[in-house]
Amino acid sequence: MYLRFGWVIGNVGLLKTIFIVLMASSITFITGLSASAIATNIKVGVGGEYYLISRSLGLEPGGAIGIPLYLCRTLSVTFYSYGLAEAIIAFLPKTWALPAHALQIGAAIIIILVTILSGKSASLVLKSQIPIMIIVGISIIALIIGVLTHDMHAPVIETTYQTAPKGFWYVFAVFFPAVTGFTAGVGMSGDLKDPQKSIPTGTLGAVVSGALIYILIPLVLSVTAILTLEQLSDPNAGVTIWTRIAVFGPWIVYPAVWGAILSSAFGSILGGPRILQALSMDGLAPKFLSKLSKTGQPTVATWISGVIALAAVFLGNLNTIAQYVSVLFLTLYVAINLSAAVEKLIKEPSYRPRINVPWYVSVLGAVAAMVVMLLISRIAFLFAFGLEAVILTYLISKKMEQQFGDSAAGVWMRISRFALLKLNSRKILQRNWRPIMLLFVRDIKSRINIVHFAELLGQNSGVLTISKLITIDDKENLKKKHQIAFEMQKDLKTEGFQALTEVNVVNDFKNGIYSVASSHGLAGLKTNTVVLGWSQEEKNQIRELEVINKLSESDKNILLLHFNQAFSKKKDKRIDIWWRGEDTNGDLMVLFSYLIRLNRNWEKTKVNIFSVVETDQEKEALEKRIVLAVKEARIDVKTKIFLKENRPFIEILHKQSAKADLVFLGLIKHDTNHKKTAQTINEITKNLKVVAFIQNNGMNDGVSKILN
Repeated sequence: MYLRFGWVIGNVGLLKTIFIVLMASSITFITGLSASAIATNIKVGVGGEYYLISRSLGLEPGGAIGIPLYLCRTLSVTFYSYGLAEAIIAFLPKTWALPAHALQIGAAIIIILVTILSGKSASLVLKSQIPIMIIVGISIIALIIGVLTHDMHAPVIETTYQTAPKGFWYVFAVFFPAVTGFTAGVGMSGDLKDPQKSIPTGTLGAVVSGALIYILIPLVLSVTAILTLEQLSDPNAGVTIWTRIAVFGPWIVYPAVWGAILSSAFGSILGGPRILQALSMDGLAPKFLSKLSKTGQPTVATWISGVIALAAVFLGNLNTIAQYVSVLFLTLYVAINLSAAVEKLIKEPSYRPRINVPWYVSVLGAVAAMVVMLLISRIAFLFAFGLEAVILTYLISKKMEQQFGDSAAGVWMRISRFALLKLNSRKILQRNWRPIMLLFVRDIKSRINIVHFAELLGQNSGVLTISKLITIDDKENLKKKHQIAFEMQKDLKTEGFQALTEVNVVNDFKNGIYSVASSHGLAGLKTNTVVLGWSQEEKNQIRELEVINKLSESDKNILLLHFNQAFSKKKDKRIDIWWRGEDTNGDLMVLFSYLIRLNRNWEKTKVNIFSVVETDQEKEALEKRIVLAVKEARIDVKTKIFLKENRPFIEILHKQSAKADLVFLGLIKHDTNHKKTAQTINEITKNLKVVAFIQNNGMNDGVSKILN
């Protein structure tokens, strides 16, 4: 206002100056509306803009904006202190002998003073803004009186670009920082008595009142005859334009300039530590930084911010750094507007702000802010988004625990709803078949090998849900069932696996497995494969076989797994498929082996299809059937059929597959002698590494229909 308004008028004239003011104020007004909408929808805590963004877009995006925002606010203290020191030194008599580094020393003293004052009492600092505002107001009145008491002419409307050869948008970019101070009050969100009321009132009031003053001042400057057009457009004139026009000149204007700079410095030193405090409370910064003094001030965060600001005094070219800080600060506008737009678009039932902003208005504000960033500096634009992308990637990799809901979950729910409705409207044919699996486990850690196997099948194309059953009598676990599901997710992340987790409440385990499995899934994504781990206790084995027998009537494929050792990490693995040829279990085994080989660590796996027959005629017929099925499926396998020759099947199996990393076998349907079957399974699995028993109940057309 003091340094650049004369220069703007001198280069673009009154009409374009008003257009610049209105355009810049429109961007801040939209951002203020977006911030107000978010603030009126939640209980606002400490952290200001960071708090609003993190509670809307999520902890990671909030941190990606909040960390640079904290640095911007802290470095702003340095810039304002430097500017104040420069303004004071310029006012001193030229005869005074000042030390060589007077500017840096003055800035350092100002930083120390504002840090001490803000660390002691935010209330005192905020009260000091009232006399500053009065002094600034008097300087504006003095300017108006100075113009009215001297000769005037018609408003200057001509565009000259005398000292702004880069044109209109360059002038706009130079002016824009004048309208960016309206979020200072938002930064004090944790100290406000009623943030939901104060933030909209203060923010929008600041934008509107600022815009009115910014329209008044160029009106006055454009009609004064005290200064020529050349004098107005002089880039080095700065504050002297006001001192030459206003009554009592320097005696009123300089104190007002000092007060305006000091006000901005106080706003930054109050807002920055509170962002750091909020980052600390959310686990994005060390916990000790959120420590409060007896008066409720984030003292530790304030002292650290003061030290950073003090160190920045000696960085060197502050003008270049200021440009990057301005652009980085504008990413805050982008994030606030996007937060409000996303909240509106996903139509979250919990999003009920008292100030309703159409999503396209917020998007317009975000796009406009990005345009301004590009106008200020393309390099700074790329740096700002690059830095925030790096921080975002790092925070996502940390997999932090979030204690509040955000719009990201709403976005995925919206996408999921759309996809499920589309999927449900289409007929799912065999060609579209995917393994939609339900795995029952009591404890993920103890059954991690089974989880690994199921995840291999679904990693590239399927969906795995892991279910833990608890009975209605288990009162302790009933109370914390949501926490159990979350802990299951943590266990999966520790192992690097991805799956859905859920806790199901049942009357008893046996009937519970059937009731959950038979009806599990959503339309279009119905579970088609139930995964079970083979128990070590006989009574549980019989119970599993009874459940499998029952599930065979519900069109659910069965995958029964037993591990004697974990999967090998070697690349040249081997899978053996034992094909009986009497049903379609073999088709499903071939398909599963194909899905496993899609994983990077299984790409070089060799697949063998073995079978045992009584006669040469059976061997020839079965060989033709297998070769034809494999040929149609276009899967690279080796086939070998053995004559039984009075040898037990298990003896042949153990001899041929002892070194296989994975063995597939069929599981008989409609079995009634569960005890005998359990004994057979135990005998089969005794000397093999990993065994998967398959029962195909849902793909009677064969594997070729799926893979063709």
